[in-house]
Amino acid sequence: MPELPTFDCGALFDALDAQRREHGLGWYELAEVLWQQSSGLNAQRGDHPLCGGAIQRLPIRGAVSCQYALFMLRWLGRPPEDFLVGPLVPVGDANLPRAGADRRLRWDLHELHAALDDGRRQQALAWTELAQELGGTPSRLTNLRKARFADMDLTMRTTQWLGRPAAAFIHPAQW
Repeated sequence: MPELPTFDCGALFDALDAQRREHGLGWYELAEVLWQQSSGLNAQRGDHPLCGGAIQRLPIRGAVSCQYALFMLRWLGRPPEDFLVGPLVPVGDANLPRAGADRRLRWDLHELHAALDDGRRQQALAWTELAQELGGTPSRLTNLRKARFADMDLTMRTTQWLGRPAAAFIHPAQW
């Protein structure tokens, strides 16, 4: 069983904190800047903004949702592969797609599940065997089919197992 890299939430936080300090922003100001990346979409949707306190607590939690991380990665201008530790699988161009103020970057977890299921079938693996390879449970993997959120470590271990960049499953979305 090949060893897969893990997503380093602490490294994401450190990069975010360094950029925040460079711009002279407090945590709540940073949350507003991250949120305003999609200002046009936010005005249409009227949904709940990001919380500076939640961003500040990332190192305590040690994990981040794949959708939440995209706000940060977009602002940093870096792909999630930059925050993997361990033996990396080469995936080619990992740059995130561009998104205007009328869109947000979103993981298409249904698409990720479909690719994972195809890969599993090609290798003749049961969900339990694949879960062992990815370091999770079968239900966490099969739940990707209908999930809106997943943790960043799971999504990145999955893309690495597939040998594809995360950007293949991330799209500028407008609801």
